[in-house]
Amino acid sequence: MELKNNERIDDLEYENLKIIQNKEGFCFGIDSILLSDFAKNIKPKSKVVDIGTGTGIISILLSKKTNAQKIFGVEIQEEVADMAKRSVKLNNLEDKIEIINDDIKNINKYLPNNSIDVIVTNPPYKKLDSGIKNENQKLLISRHEIACNLQNIAEISRKLLKDKGEIFLVHKSERLVDILTTFRQEKLEVKLIRFVQSTQNSSPNLVLIKAVKNGGEFLKIEKPLIIYKENGKYSDEILEIYNKN
Repeated sequence: MELKNNERIDDLEYENLKIIQNKEGFCFGIDSILLSDFAKNIKPKSKVVDIGTGTGIISILLSKKTNAQKIFGVEIQEEVADMAKRSVKLNNLEDKIEIINDDIKNINKYLPNNSIDVIVTNPPYKKLDSGIKNENQKLLISRHEIACNLQNIAEISRKLLKDKGEIFLVHKSERLVDILTTFRQEKLEVKLIRFVQSTQNSSPNLVLIKAVKNGGEFLKIEKPLIIYKENGKYSDEILEIYNKN
């Protein structure tokens, strides 16, 4: 596999999967790993859309963690989508993953409404008018709600998902109220919440959420996911997620 400037191949240390990344672009973090694990119990033969797939990390992991029939990774940035396509080919997953290089708002050019079982997304965390904006355009789009915001994700998910279809996302815990209110407006009822903490005694930084289209109002909050033990090493659950137990 021929690499372009500043690219490297990283071993995902799971099922011999690998991914192409650019060290000057947005590289995946633990949030994508946690989301792929959070969504691993989807129904067999599901059709999945990964909104803002980036270099394809979540789609690639879900291809092995689930029995999904087809995963569509949607990425607006041409250079990033190209890396995702080459990573799919590198892992011989062309029959299971299709990368769509377009704005998610144009998804109906590729997929009809009410046709998708599951949506997963690790969206930009920062509102357009918040935080320090990085001059690197690729990082800017990955981190700030420039090309896609929560409202876009909720509206598109409501249209794409079948009745009782599911959406899984990871986000900053400080955006929880935004997520709950925006999703409910679009008939996406949050059914499961799990906060992620660095340590047992720290405040949550991330939140994992599962919502269901036209779901009932019952909500379950799971015990927090702790990343590090007191000695600074990964917790047993994180080691299990990374397949290192």
